[in-house]
Amino acid sequence: MEFKLRSCVWEITLACCFSCKYCGSRAGKARENELSTEECLSVADQLAELGCRRVSMIGGEVFMRRDWAEIVGRLTSQGVRVAIITNGFLFKPELIGKLRELHIESVAVSLDGTEAVHDKYRQQGSFRRALTAIDTLHAGGVPVSVITTINSENVSLLEDMFSILKDRGIAAWQLQACSPMGNAAEGGVDYRFDPNRVIAFVERHLRCPFPLGIADNIGYYTEGEGSLRGNTSGKAVFTGCRAGLTSIGIDSIGNVRGCESMYDERFNEGNLREKSLREIWEDPDAFAYNRKFTPDLLTGACASCPKGKYCAGGCRSYNYFVHGRLYEAPACARGLKKKPPVPPKGCLNV
Repeated sequence: MEFKLRSCVWEITLACCFSCKYCGSRAGKARENELSTEECLSVADQLAELGCRRVSMIGGEVFMRRDWAEIVGRLTSQGVRVAIITNGFLFKPELIGKLRELHIESVAVSLDGTEAVHDKYRQQGSFRRALTAIDTLHAGGVPVSVITTINSENVSLLEDMFSILKDRGIAAWQLQACSPMGNAAEGGVDYRFDPNRVIAFVERHLRCPFPLGIADNIGYYTEGEGSLRGNTSGKAVFTGCRAGLTSIGIDSIGNVRGCESMYDERFNEGNLREKSLREIWEDPDAFAYNRKFTPDLLTGACASCPKGKYCAGGCRSYNYFVHGRLYEAPACARGLKKKPPVPPKGCLNV
């Protein structure tokens, strides 16, 4: 089977002005051996050559890398759509012109609660700066969306957040589950929540002024599945983890994974300083956990679920970091009666 690369999440630096309590990559300081400008431009060329259509650029904090615009420009000049994900803390109005010049598809700002909760997990004053960034981007004509990482504390604040965001002209709002990886695995963050609560919230606001949806680590196949992922067509169903099938992740030192949320060395398929992206992508033994998936690999309740062959057991990253079993969704909304389990000792390797 031929696999076609369509999207990439690229961590261009680990440098960040925050050290959030649930940061999966433990961002803060840049790695000593991060890819140089020249190496990043080569990666951009390789992505375009393989037909990658969209790159989500992340950190760390993207705007802390001085050559971010040069790297973005290399991608957009070759027809690759680029979205930037930022915490908004360092965002300045002077960036608007550059973003428009680069034809940025969108900028996504992280917002994880009302002011007290958002600042608790990130940094004092970060909530107000995030809102200022959202307003500045919208006023400057740059499409701006919001990403919220859900945990046990902020899940009860979704309606309050909706009131804050509904009239800000945002292009979309994505809700994703906090995964117990990186800082979240050590910082005492209770990542558990009932996904049905989030799904019910999305269903109540399907006709809101902007697309509102859940990410791939929440679900699956509840009654309204087709309209829950930011698309009200009724046909946007989850078709299983796309890691290594149509998407990849690249970190700041050139490691390639099927998904940048699979932040563990065992999921590294190669390094771009040693192999070309094409060599890694076309390796017949790469990304085997998805490329060689068959329904008989499903475990737990997923093994007997009639939807198991379609969702393939849900999000590989979330599964792995919660309980270490790749093909068993620990927080599937179908028939969920309790909070996801606390991961047993020894199952996390981060």
